[in-house]
Amino acid sequence: MPRIYISPSTQDFNQFITGGTEEYYMNLIADAMVPYLRASGIEFTRNNPGDSISKIIERSNEYPYDLHLALQSRATPEGHDEPLQGIDVYHYAVSPVGGERAAYIIAENLRNIYPEPDVVHVVPDFTLRELSLTNAPAVMVGLGYYDNIEDASWIENNIDQIARNLTTSVAQFLQVPFIEPAPPIPVP
Repeated sequence: MPRIYISPSTQDFNQFITGGTEEYYMNLIADAMVPYLRASGIEFTRNNPGDSISKIIERSNEYPYDLHLALQSRATPEGHDEPLQGIDVYHYAVSPVGGERAAYIIAENLRNIYPEPDVVHVVPDFTLRELSLTNAPAVMVGLGYYDNIEDASWIENNIDQIARNLTTSVAQFLQVPFIEPAPPIPVP
């Protein structure tokens, strides 16, 4: 059975312009992925919110995962007059083909749900430790800018749609069928 490591942001100090933190929203997305992953037969492990980046990498390397998926958002760098907008899907620039392939699949699928598909990019990276030091093919999805009202609102209002889309991408990368979870049974 395929298995992934999900690493939602542990950065509880990055405040969304709409309220809440990066850690909060990325964990909501990871939570929403769970039923889709289970229905699709994809096993998973998640990081602990209190873990350091070193501990996250250590835990990811304890098992031969098929994919390490980090979920983040970003802030506009200093020097810009207006907040930036868009999604960047990072992979380690000199990684085995897996990370790059996963990044392209994820970016392509996110273009289908993100309001501005032209600003969804795949970005090779040499410096992000969570990409370069994990044994599994690794991808870090920067799901928008938390200091941009449109991006922050999009994330906040589309948790389940983002989770479903990411899980569809993971299933596609792992070459397993994506299966919708059964609807919850109503409580009488």
